[in-house]
Amino acid sequence: MRLPLNLTVATTFGLAGILSLAAASLTATVIEDASKSGVETALAKEGLGWAEVYTEGLNVFIAGTAPTEAERFLARSAAGGVVDSARVIDNMNVEAIAALAAPEFSIEILRNDAGISVIGLIPEKGNKDGILARLSRLTTSQQSLANFMETADYAVPKTWPAAVQFSLAALEDLPRSKISITANEVAITAMAESAEQRRDLELQFRDDKPRDVALTLDISSPRPVITPFTLRATLEDGELKFDSCSADTEASQARILDSAKAAGLTGKADCAIGLGVPSPRWVDASVASLDALTKLGGGTITLTDADVSLVALEGTEPALFDRVVAQTEKELPEVFALHATLPMVLEDGESAAPEFIATLSPEGLMQMRGKLGSAVSQTTIDSYAQARFGSDNIYDATRVVETVPDGWMTRVMTGLDSLALMSNGAITVSEGTIELTGRSGRQDIGAKVSQLLSQRLGETEQFKLDVVYDERLDPLANIPTPEECVARLKAAQSVSKISFEPGSGTLDSAAAPLMDAIALILDDCGELPLEIQGHTDSQGRESMNQALSQSRAQAVLAALRERRVLTSSLVAKGYGEASPIADNDTEEGREANRRIEFVLAQPAVAAQTDAENDKNSVETSEEPLDNKDDPVNEGASNDTEAPQEQKQQ
Repeated sequence: MRLPLNLTVATTFGLAGILSLAAASLTATVIEDASKSGVETALAKEGLGWAEVYTEGLNVFIAGTAPTEAERFLARSAAGGVVDSARVIDNMNVEAIAALAAPEFSIEILRNDAGISVIGLIPEKGNKDGILARLSRLTTSQQSLANFMETADYAVPKTWPAAVQFSLAALEDLPRSKISITANEVAITAMAESAEQRRDLELQFRDDKPRDVALTLDISSPRPVITPFTLRATLEDGELKFDSCSADTEASQARILDSAKAAGLTGKADCAIGLGVPSPRWVDASVASLDALTKLGGGTITLTDADVSLVALEGTEPALFDRVVAQTEKELPEVFALHATLPMVLEDGESAAPEFIATLSPEGLMQMRGKLGSAVSQTTIDSYAQARFGSDNIYDATRVVETVPDGWMTRVMTGLDSLALMSNGAITVSEGTIELTGRSGRQDIGAKVSQLLSQRLGETEQFKLDVVYDERLDPLANIPTPEECVARLKAAQSVSKISFEPGSGTLDSAAAPLMDAIALILDDCGELPLEIQGHTDSQGRESMNQALSQSRAQAVLAALRERRVLTSSLVAKGYGEASPIADNDTEEGREANRRIEFVLAQPAVAAQTDAENDKNSVETSEEPLDNKDDPVNEGASNDTEAPQEQKQQ
């Protein structure tokens, strides 16, 4: 039976459609496979193994995480070189870009008579308002505070708060200054009112600077007023020695020292630069005087303001002396007056001449012997010496003679005044001269003594000086560093231990010698920011151990205060059982853990006052100056009875 024509046509078209779909599907699969394979090959050739390829129809998808944006672009380009770029679908990610490095935070503060200006970049949590409030307190109603600080949202560097607080505290003492602050360094440029203040400030800042923060100091001071303007030099055996040297400018200083070297000066010498020069031609007078010494072959030259005293050596030829004196008078500027002396050789028997000798021992004991003109003079000199050196330190072996030279009392008292400037030494007063020998902790001792003798005795008097600066006697140069002080405290406790009554915060009587030694160390160290830490073993309840350790730390602080130690920079804090240094399972370990430690405190901790110590309040700060209120732990009082379980502490 033959099929109808319509059905035949429909069947034919249906079969053709099915065959077309099958062919299209097969073609698409072939294209997908070829595209994927080609792209994968291109990516592998570029070393982009992280990229993943899959296809869907004519579209080529690239996935994966590219290490950088550049490699992501390279993957797209490689795929676009194989298939039409319009068919490439980018499903790639890029690894997270590393966080940007924090900027270097810094502040520069300028302070002068007009006010304060501050500029810089600080952390957003760096307490900008607190800094401005503190700076504002340093300005008056007539002064301005200019703020150019910006903030950035990055973590606060660990040492940044301490550096800022130290700088703000230093600024309070520096009305004319510039302070540059970074987290790791503070640079201070300032003007002090005097050389003494400059030295004190430098010492103070070096003691107060935070650990792990470098400090650069450039503190200048105005030139001191030198009164009288003095130059004194002695030439003997071809060697010239300065007892005192003054100059008005650096150029004058250089000329004087060059002339001194030509005359026989060896080693290091200094010439103080200051105000008060009696004449702009001081340097010419100084050089001419030193040249006169060279021509004479020896002697002493003393310039006191406009008076010049030249004393030749005994035995100098009179003709040479006259010639040098005449030439020097012509070379000296008009305002300077020359007084020249040629000593006569003493004859035998002159040893009976009046003489007064005083010696000062390193312990401060002073002995006097020699001749005085009357009983009244003897009483006066004895009283004067007691006033200068202490009534219990004088041994008077002077005696009264019938006659002494005019002005003898003045010479003896001047000699005692000059000896009082020494740490130890001796003064010999005779008719012809005053001789002073000794050691001192003052760097300017030679100039100081020369000025004193010149003022008191006059320009024609002779004196010989053999005084030296001894750094070991300098109270400022020998103040130990905070680290040295802590080391000395640890050494003292390594010999014996601060002991307490069992289970109590009361010091044992056996601890007194060690507390005396610790007090002496702290007296030498000055005001040192220390945390007195109390520690216990782990026996008993933790809260009781905490209270006991606080009580013991407070007891040590109170004992130091009783010994008149300055405690304004000391803080007492108990740590209980939290910081053992040995095994608490053994008796030896527990004994080691029951201890008192002295640790350098950060500025925020050291700022606690005595009043707070009296209340047993202790500031604790893991990060100094984090611009938050420090937590406060209330310590237990010393007379609190410890519970039975604490009796072994």
